[in-house]
Amino acid sequence: MPTISMFYGILIQMFNNNEHNPPHFHAIFAEFKAVFNMDGDIMTGSFPKKQSKLVSAWAEIHKDELLANWELAINGEAVYKIEPLR
Repeated sequence: MPTISMFYGILIQMFNNNEHNPPHFHAIFAEFKAVFNMDGDIMTGSFPKKQSKLVSAWAEIHKDELLANWELAINGEAVYKIEPLR
């Protein structure tokens, strides 16, 4: 699964294999894994509160880019990198 961003030890990934709806991305931090919707809310999995807030803030800032990547992903095309939090 391509990593589209990485910040503060958090990996953000998105499949590009005609994955199912609703639009979402995956986040990994240490042993924690969660699936987030494009609003930055956890759909499945678990994530530490502090890191979840970072992911949510990042998703809010980059929502348009995430949705553009989702369109690429569901068409089986390569997704692109998105700027990390700094």
